[in-house]
Amino acid sequence: MSRKRGKKRVARPRAADYAPLDPAEDARLRAEAEAYAASDADYEAFAEEDDTGEPLGPPPTLEDALFALESWADAEKAAEMAAYHKAERRYLGVSVPAIEDMVALWRGQLDVPGRVELARGLWDSDIHEARIAAAKLLTQARLRPDGAAWDLIASWVPQFDAWAIADHAAKAGSKRLQAEPARLDEVADWVRSDHMWTRRAAFVFTLPWTKQRNPKPEDEAVRDEVLGWAAQLVEDRDWFIQKAIAWWLRELSKKDPARAQAWLAEHGERLKPFARKEASKYL
Repeated sequence: MSRKRGKKRVARPRAADYAPLDPAEDARLRAEAEAYAASDADYEAFAEEDDTGEPLGPPPTLEDALFALESWADAEKAAEMAAYHKAERRYLGVSVPAIEDMVALWRGQLDVPGRVELARGLWDSDIHEARIAAAKLLTQARLRPDGAAWDLIASWVPQFDAWAIADHAAKAGSKRLQAEPARLDEVADWVRSDHMWTRRAAFVFTLPWTKQRNPKPEDEAVRDEVLGWAAQLVEDRDWFIQKAIAWWLRELSKKDPARAQAWLAEHGERLKPFARKEASKYL
């Protein structure tokens, strides 16, 4: 039998809801309230116990983490992913949400040095899902100390060979750049790399600077610096580089249309037509 769909009925107050309490009940409640207000009660009986144990379990080893990922393997999905990403490595067929659930647990079980070491091992396994997990382990705004995390993420960049892993790692790297913008000096060198994915990473790692609503002068300086990199690479005919420049300009145009428009007026004609169209989508 079908059920009619319509607006949910909202319960309306009734006169009975406002009826005065029975005098005896009113007096009892008032006495209890006054007694509590006059006491030093802190309701300790209802406080949660201080849990000083390890509710999330012991820190996982690399073998534990790989076993957890492999337990979610799906051969059919793995074959589809291998055909789609086209990078020569092992695929398990594990979904990103499942990886995120595992990483959330591991992050709670590990201190920062432990996360860095687990991320290193997961990345070195060269399993697609393990590399994504490695990046997600280090994707946090607050990560202190973060020098080792940044060094590890930066060491991955020359190994990028497909957009999915590269973009997950870029999200982790962008958090570390925002935490310490002086690292942009290192990123600036990537623009001159012979490795296409490294050149592309310079734009994807710096995307957060396109999204600020009220940028400070130093943030505007970063925007101008990255636009300078785009001008250096505008003649690069590689599709991924053209796409990355267009992506950066498109996002910038949402918050800073004048800057994006000025860059396009000077350099836009040298972009490939698809990239020029993408960059000016919101202008």
